Amino acid sequence: MIEIIKIIWRPVIEIIILTVVIYYLIGFLRRTRGLPIVIGFVILLILTIFTTLFEFQVLAWLLQAFFAISAFAIVVILQPELRRLLAEIGSIPMIANTHEQRQSIEEIIKAVENMSASRIGALIAIENTHSLYEYVQDPVIVDCEITTEMLESIFFPNNLLHDGAVIIKGDRIMYAACILPLTRRGDLSKALGTRHRAAIGLSEETDAVVIIVSEETGQISYAFKGELTRNVTIEQLRDYLTSNFVKPNKTNSVIRWLRIKINSLLGVAIKRSEKLLI
Repeated sequence: MIEIIKIIWRPVIEIIILTVVIYYLIGFLRRTRGLPIVIGFVILLILTIFTTLFEFQVLAWLLQAFFAISAFAIVVILQPELRRLLAEIGSIPMIANTHEQRQSIEEIIKAVENMSASRIGALIAIENTHSLYEYVQDPVIVDCEITTEMLESIFFPNNLLHDGAVIIKGDRIMYAACILPLTRRGDLSKALGTRHRAAIGLSEETDAVVIIVSEETGQISYAFKGELTRNVTIEQLRDYLTSNFVKPNKTNSVIRWLRIKINSLLGVAIKRSEKLLI
């Protein structure tokens, strides 16, 4: 009986695992600049199969020779993407992190609320598992404790540091006046300014949460994994930051991590289906 169950369910389980892995890889590559390269390799692979089947000897030999060194080419060309993928896999929390960041989050929330009310533009990137230093340009080292007053003074108009992003690591403001990579997506609204595009760009490259305060409207938004959530309230922002950065004191954090990932994938799928229906 057990053997029959194995025979029946083994292919089903393998298909489910492969589907999840392929879906995750495609979703990961969509947030990076490596997707066109992977598509190119797939096209060349199809051409190799085609030339082999129809016995085009010269083309088949050239393409097979190319694929003989393709493993090294993939490692070199997709080095940043592979590093990020391994970092995401390695970020699965096997032991819960009990470090509390509630006070730091409250300081950020107060600063964002005050700047929103005063319509002071701001761009705040909160580092998660990926170091943000290699993704920003011309950072100014600050390395101070997170306080509402410090954040407001950095983004105060005419301040030398206000025109750029702040990078927060743990309970410290590490860098200011940072230039972030802009997204290359062409499906975004033209109404989005440089701050929003820079926030999306950094969130595509890393797992940071990037908070944006609009200088024109005072609206608060945040970007994560290439998705921009606009016009959120202070309470919504607080809940979101708390759920992402305040780790529960539980040893069962792997289940929590899987639940968050599944909910995130379902949310992305629902949003995309809504766009298709529209």
